[in-house]
Amino acid sequence: MDQVPVIEVKAVHKSFKTVHAVKGIDLRIFKGQFVALLGPNGAGKTTLVEMIEGIQKPDQGEIHIMGKKWRGNEDELHQIIGISLQETRYIDKLTVWETLKLFSSFFNLEKDRVNEIIDITGLEEKRKSYIVNLSGGQRQRLAMGISLLNSPKILLLDEPTTGLDPNARREIWSILLKLKQQSETSLILTTHYMEEAEQLCNHIIIIDQGEILKEGTLEQLLDESQDKKIVEFTLEESQFSADLLMTPSAFHIHWDPVNKKGSLEINQLETDLPEFFKFLNQRNLQLKNLEFRKRTLDDLFTQLTGRHLHE
Repeated sequence: MDQVPVIEVKAVHKSFKTVHAVKGIDLRIFKGQFVALLGPNGAGKTTLVEMIEGIQKPDQGEIHIMGKKWRGNEDELHQIIGISLQETRYIDKLTVWETLKLFSSFFNLEKDRVNEIIDITGLEEKRKSYIVNLSGGQRQRLAMGISLLNSPKILLLDEPTTGLDPNARREIWSILLKLKQQSETSLILTTHYMEEAEQLCNHIIIIDQGEILKEGTLEQLLDESQDKKIVEFTLEESQFSADLLMTPSAFHIHWDPVNKKGSLEINQLETDLPEFFKFLNQRNLQLKNLEFRKRTLDDLFTQLTGRHLHE
């Protein structure tokens, strides 16, 4: 992997009226890296990506793409970047082929490239279909295809699978995984889906309220507490009181009021689990169900912020 970053963000800030959307973010992305910006809605992911895309200008700080600033290098940088926004609208009465041909003309590409993109995105059967007749997943595959037309060195995808059903989401994943294997394209993917970040990206940046909370590979992010296990439990309704769970103890319990279940991390089953049972017994709380599982990115996010990724 090259040591010179293809994208470098230095101490970038961006505010909108009373909202400080991005707060002094620094990041470096290298050739061939697939990077996930993982965070809830409103975390600042889209604002950060729009500044990297050149759509927004930072209030403070600098952004370099391939070592160059946007100002004065717009034409050159547009040639090497592919973009897919959260929502893209096309002309309803153009076909898939006509739409791709239109966008390919912006880069002076031959029609062979359009055919390649139709094959890559699996839209051969929809080649002659009007945009208005495409499903949500097919439209998103078309948007993905348009972002890949110019064989970009840098691909920026803003929540490309939001609102899609699981099958359509995995079709998008398949396109990106093939790209990851077959090219040296660098990707920034914004998402609030943990599984998407885990499946597609080799570097994950957890972002919330305009700040980077933690970053690294999935293994690095979860390795710090790999010996810890997550205990999830429910209680008998007749005895339940959230206040009793929050009373001082050696356990930090997160209670989910919507699903009416609690969770906590423990280090040693042999010693910590009996202590947890004792904790419940002292408060006259009776277990209804108890499960163990491995730690996830959502657990890490909860530890860092005190809430779940989708809250």
